[in-house]
Amino acid sequence: IILGVILGLLMCFDLGGPVNKAAYAFATAGLNIADPATLRIMAAVMAAGMVPPLAMALATVLRPQLFSEPERENGRAAWLLGASFISEGAIPFAAADPLRVIPSMMFGGAVTGALIMAFNVTLKAPHGGIFVFFAIGNLLWFLVALAVGTVVGAVAVIAAKQFAQPSVTAPEAPALATT
Repeated sequence: IILGVILGLLMCFDLGGPVNKAAYAFATAGLNIADPATLRIMAAVMAAGMVPPLAMALATVLRPQLFSEPERENGRAAWLLGASFISEGAIPFAAADPLRVIPSMMFGGAVTGALIMAFNVTLKAPHGGIFVFFAIGNLLWFLVALAVGTVVGAVAVIAAKQFAQPSVTAPEAPALATT
């Protein structure tokens, strides 16, 4: 379960960057070994990598007023990207608001990774998201873990955006010169 948490955090830290790729490489390297534990690692990595775009898509549906129109459009596209295990679908959100989005996604990914390990979910395919359902052992628990992590990530980012609004200060008006 601790390994699942760590893998979930790594997969969601930089959304397709070098840390994400290191966790993914660790998981795919294990697919050559005939050990069920390595198949659980692959399942945790894929499920956690699916969380950020799905969570952001869900957040844009649940609280659209917290997002700009372009972000809401990105949210609609993020459904398919997340379902396909393309973590980069959350990059536009993270680029616009990294201090609130990235920790929220890491929280959701960590929950998903832990649940995947706890539920003994396995995966024999290195990529594909829900489209490789035939290669997932304990598919129902995979979907449960993915749904829980997605909801946790979405609620976390909504809470961060709603309750941790950046302080906006109005620019001071220039003083009028008196002669």
